Amino acid sequence: MSPDMIVNILAATVVAGTPLLIVALGELICERSGVLNLGQEGMMLIGAVAGFAGVYASGSLLVGVIAGMAAGVGMSLLFGFMAITLAANQYAAGLALTIFGTGLSAFVGTDFVGKTIDGFTKLPIPFLSDIPVLGPVLFNHDLLVYVSLGLFVAVYVFLRHSRGGLLLRAVGESPESANANGLPVLLIRYLAVSFGGAMAGLSGAYLSLAYTPLWTEGMTAGRGWIALALVVFATWRPVRVLLGAYLFGLASILHLVLQGFGWDISPELLAMLPYVVTVVVLVLLSANPTRTRLHTPLSIGQPWRPSR
Repeated sequence: MSPDMIVNILAATVVAGTPLLIVALGELICERSGVLNLGQEGMMLIGAVAGFAGVYASGSLLVGVIAGMAAGVGMSLLFGFMAITLAANQYAAGLALTIFGTGLSAFVGTDFVGKTIDGFTKLPIPFLSDIPVLGPVLFNHDLLVYVSLGLFVAVYVFLRHSRGGLLLRAVGESPESANANGLPVLLIRYLAVSFGGAMAGLSGAYLSLAYTPLWTEGMTAGRGWIALALVVFATWRPVRVLLGAYLFGLASILHLVLQGFGWDISPELLAMLPYVVTVVVLVLLSANPTRTRLHTPLSIGQPWRPSR
């Protein structure tokens, strides 16, 4: 394998891992507040079709990105109303959101199947893109890839070095104690859920505007579910989310690489690799549940209402 081929594989890994990174960062913030939203797949699909429709109607990529994020936020607020305001079962509400989003995106996107747009193109960063190996891998991508890396830095700093991150973690650990200390638990959870929805919408918009600039039904191909597993795999820590996203990104393109080497293996079997990796990772995690529990937000998935 030549050095140029290795660089190309690493660059493709970053691109393939970007939608997973974006949606997983949003779910990380959501779960840190104690709310488990299983509706990532549905929100991504709504974001993808809304982003594509926005660009198709306006010709502006910025409009498409905003439309995708707004659609994701709208879906997340619907989930928030059920899971936070009404204190409904978060698992059931999230699954309902995925089913609703999948059906609604298919209905809305019917008129856009087969249509094309001019999506995001590569935007090399001057000087940095000329650095050997590192330049082509990290600094020769479209704008949304750079945005995803900026989001990672922002989430890391927010959780580790800001008062807001401390308040978010406090709510996720014990909403009763946070409420007793005067924190607006419901507002913080709504903000966290909205951020998760915005990131899911942005991730979906990335798929339809940059990764493959078109709309097809079910184009997320289970990435929302993989992102949910990724947050657990990362034990709710941003750096591990970044590494895990690129690991799954590599798994998702590995079938193309192996076919390029002439491996006589069924393409369908090779396309299963990212999902096999997800299952294997979860099995390995279950072998040491103590380490996972150390970082799990204590109130995750538990409905909470303020005492009257």
